[in-house]
Formats: sequence, C-alpha cells, structure tokens
Amino acid sequence: MSSMKKAFDNLIVIGRPACGKSEFIDFIKNKTGDADRLKNLFIVPFQELDDFVWLWEKCGEDDIWEKLGYERIVSKRSGNGYFISNHRLYDFLIEKMNCEAGNLFKSNPEFHRDRTLLIEFSRGLKNAYDNALNRLSEEILRKAAIFYIKVSFEESLKRNEARYREKLKHSILAHKVPDEEMYEYYNVDDWDDITVGKEGGHLTLRGIKVPFVTMGNEPESKDPAVLGPRYSNALGRLWDLRR
Repeated sequence: MSSMKKAFDNLIVIGRPACGKSEFIDFIKNKTGDADRLKNLFIVPFQELDDFVWLWEKCGEDDIWEKLGYERIVSKRSGNGYFISNHRLYDFLIEKMNCEAGNLFKSNPEFHRDRTLLIEFSRGLKNAYDNALNRLSEEILRKAAIFYIKVSFEESLKRNEARYREKLKHSILAHKVPDEEMYEYYNVDDWDDITVGKEGGHLTLRGIKVPFVTMGNEPESKDPAVLGPRYSNALGRLWDLRR
C-alpha cells in the first residue's frame, strides 16, 4: 500500500445478499465527496469489480442455451430470478475476479497510486468465505483489507424481498435472489467460524495476513447521518489494522 495516498488499495466488501453492500457503494459514490471519503473512510476514487454482473450474464447465457434446445449449464429459472444449480460457478467467478483485477494492474502498473479497487461478492454454505477468499490471487490479497457487512439471515431475507418490491414499482424487469436460493445457499455462512467471532483482526489467506473488520448493519438505515459514522467507525478500525 502506498504511504502517500493513505487509503486502501484493494477493499473486499462481502456479506449476505441485501446486507447493505450496495448501500455502502452508493454512499461512497454519491453521498460523500473525495476529501471526506479519504479522510473518514480511507478510500480514494475507486473502481468496482462485482461478480453478480458475471453471474447474471451466465444465467442469461443459460436462457440462450435453453432457447436453442440444449440443457442449461449453471442455473434454472425461479420466479423473476435464477437459482444457481451448479455451485462450481462461484469458483469460476472468483477466478474471473482474479483475471479482471490482474488485467487492471497489468494495463496500469501505477493503478494503486491514486485508486482503490473495490471487490464485492456474497457467498453461502459452511465453507463459503474460507473457500472464496483463499481462491483470490496473491496479487489481490497482498494489498487487501476485508470489510464484512453483517446481518442475520432473517434480516437478509426481509431486505431481499423489500428491495425486490421497491424495484417492481419502477420496472417489470425487477429481479431478486429467489427464496429457494436464499434458504439453500445463503442460510448459513462461515464468517463467524473463520474469524472466531471476532469483530476485527487478521486472517491468514494463502500464507498472507489480511486484516478484516465485521460491521453490524442492523437496524437498517438509509440515513447518511447514521450510515456515515457506522462506516467510518468500521473502516477506521480496519485502517488501523492494515497499517
């Protein structure tokens, strides 16, 4: 990490669906200026890599295979969303993350001089984050810090439905993580196991010590006056661990 910019190089933002990752991205993108974002959140102008975009693309490709009369490869239709039937897709998405980040760094060796890379994803099941995080490249992990946004499964389920209902008001193309997927895949994750329930510390991933913080995000709020201090407290602790 550059000592000049005093900001995170690679910030990994993870948590259950609808835990508040998108709200966090919206906050740092639209509700705080460059100076305040650097001072309070240790983030400079940033670029995002969100694996949901690629997941949705793969599900759309399944629609094409089905239309052609072939079997779907990774998903099946479930209401206005997709249920991931082939969990190997999640490992594929991490490897794609590695490739995309590697290409960014290769095309611009000075990328981190004045940029933060935000890496965003959700995982479920008992080996969720242990598997995913250890699949990230050493190139990412050597300059990484992990920000886990924590809500209960019940809260995630409630917000997922509320978010879908809100989108329906504006578009018939609204989609959500199907309840089937929520219950089968996201009901459990292993974050508390791999962090031993700690709110902050270091994880050893591929032999690299990577700092993490867990930020509780209940009760839900969309008020910047509430979210600002919530984020700055968590990321301030993470910055201290990173240094």
